Amino acid sequence: MRPLYLAGGFFFVALGAIGAVLPLMPTVVFLLLAAFCFARSNPEWEQKLLNHPRYGQSLRDWRDRRAISRPAKISAVLAMSAGVGFTWLTLGFPWVYASVAVLLIGGGWIWTRNE
Repeated sequence: MRPLYLAGGFFFVALGAIGAVLPLMPTVVFLLLAAFCFARSNPEWEQKLLNHPRYGQSLRDWRDRRAISRPAKISAVLAMSAGVGFTWLTLGFPWVYASVAVLLIGGGWIWTRNE
C-alpha cells in the first residue's frame, strides 16, 4: 500500500499546484489529501508540506484542530459563489442548481468549521 499512498501524495500535490494558479480550483484541500497520503508513505514529505511557508499553517490547523481560518472561509465561499455565477452565465438553468447546491452544502459546511 505504501507505493500507492506515495503516488497519491504526488498526484494530490500536482492538483494542489494547479489549484494555486487556477482561481476556481482549491489548493489546500488537495494538499490536505497529499499530507494524508504522505503520512502513510513518506513522513519527510508530509513534514515538507506542514512546514510550507504559505500553506503549512492551514494544513496544521486542520490536522490539529479541524479548523479553517476566517480568510480561507471567505475565499472558499466567494470562489464557490463565482462558480455559481459562471455556471449561470455559461450553462444556465437547470445546471446552475448543481452549483447552488455545492455552494449551500459545501459552503455551509466550511463556514461552520472552527476558526
